[in-house]
Amino acid sequence: MLVTQQPVFRRFWYPVIPLQKLSEGPQPFELLGEPLVLWLDGEGKAAAVRDRCCHRTAKLSLGKVDNGRICCPYHGWEFSAKGECVKVPQLQPDCTIPANYRVNAYRCKERYGYVWVCLEDPLIDIPEIEEADDLDYRLIQEFYEPWQCAGLRVMENELDLAHPTLVHTETFGSEDHLIPDELEISETDWGIRVFGKLGVVNPELQQKNLKMSEGVTFRTLSMDWLMPFTIKLKITYPNGLEHIVVNTMTPVSDRTSQMVQFCVRNDTEADTPAADVIAFDRAVTLEDKRILESTDYDVPLMPSQEEHMFTDRPGIMIRKKVAALLKQHHEVEQSRTLRKGSFNTPSELSISQYTSASVVKVAT
Repeated sequence: MLVTQQPVFRRFWYPVIPLQKLSEGPQPFELLGEPLVLWLDGEGKAAAVRDRCCHRTAKLSLGKVDNGRICCPYHGWEFSAKGECVKVPQLQPDCTIPANYRVNAYRCKERYGYVWVCLEDPLIDIPEIEEADDLDYRLIQEFYEPWQCAGLRVMENELDLAHPTLVHTETFGSEDHLIPDELEISETDWGIRVFGKLGVVNPELQQKNLKMSEGVTFRTLSMDWLMPFTIKLKITYPNGLEHIVVNTMTPVSDRTSQMVQFCVRNDTEADTPAADVIAFDRAVTLEDKRILESTDYDVPLMPSQEEHMFTDRPGIMIRKKVAALLKQHHEVEQSRTLRKGSFNTPSELSISQYTSASVVKVAT
């Protein structure tokens, strides 16, 4: 599936830039192939319009902000947060600026320290992370960087409890736990919920972070995939510590996603410095990044296009819900690799065993 060719994805909110970056002046960003410029308007709120002047297509992000308006660096035309041209220096003061002198403006909201943008009428609101607003928790900004892979691959990876043994060899993967001890999956209106239990190793840095001296432990995981590209991964340890990772893969283009990740924890800076939390999570994400950037960015929604095992069930359910979303909005999956074939092949029919909401308990 090529995300830039599926219009429905333009109707979701995505975090595009840290709010604090806008204090430095206009900032460019590409969202679903659309060039944006973001800045702070006269009220100090984030604004976003298309990063192309309607006059001669110069990048507005190369200009400056004057009284909350973005100024084109080429001829000085100024635009409001609504995309309206409010000043053309070359016109006489008594001349009316034509109404068609304007650029596309986009919806902006500020949440969790980021500016979120929706390109068209939103289907749902920004994902709700209740703990982020709870005074018993703290929010730690972790990573903001481009990854050369599809957001859908990252979503599946977060819910894949069979990969840690082989991918996370330097952080928490345990050779004694190739598969989860428990795996439960259910659907929600705009996503899926996964409960799992996985044995993991507990290296020295993590022992310090968790205040646990044991060399091995169990992670109890409550994981939510929130359509289209957000994961909330709540990890609860035996000592009661909760480490909640929130990851959104903002689609820049078909090949590139902007990784936006923060975590929420029910401890304090005095308990565990944020720098130590970030250091361990950095090591984990780099292990994932190495593998995920080797995958094909054109992720097929049709299950028969790839092979599967039982731990892939969350990912297959994600693909089914995305396929249903496209169908609901009268879209056909756009892909450069999708092979022609019948939906009624044995492999397609047998895939149903992976997509029903159920509980699996694995003997250890």
